[in-house]
Amino acid sequence: ICSALGVDMYDCVYPTRTARFGVALVSGPTPGTLRLKSNDCSTSSSVIQDGCQCQACAGGISRARLYTLLQRNNPVAIQLVTQHNIAYMMNLVRSMRQAIMENRYDQYVKEFVHDQFRGKDNNGEDIPTWVRDACHAAGIEL
Repeated sequence: ICSALGVDMYDCVYPTRTARFGVALVSGPTPGTLRLKSNDCSTSSSVIQDGCQCQACAGGISRARLYTLLQRNNPVAIQLVTQHNIAYMMNLVRSMRQAIMENRYDQYVKEFVHDQFRGKDNNGEDIPTWVRDACHAAGIEL
């Protein structure tokens, strides 16, 4: 949305700060954030995100292993989640750039927003008013 409004600088601390709190950025079936310190991750043999090429995911480090490392305040866990979050952001920016080059950025934004905010009827969140307003200001109607 920020890129649609002409802002191409991103908060460089977001991926690292969220990692320090044990939160991974994810796309896919349940996009948004994954709280690796939650009990849901304590027994999960899944990697943070299938198909991700970061050291944690490509190395097969499970959510349960990261959960344990985070519970023990092991700095390696924060490093792994940070690498994952930076890989996520790099892929996000790469896909935005590709959409711009293919002249389909409006559609990309619509798909991204609807993927991130699936609505309460689909076990997700409704699209916040500020997101709708920002998209409208950028000429993108959701």
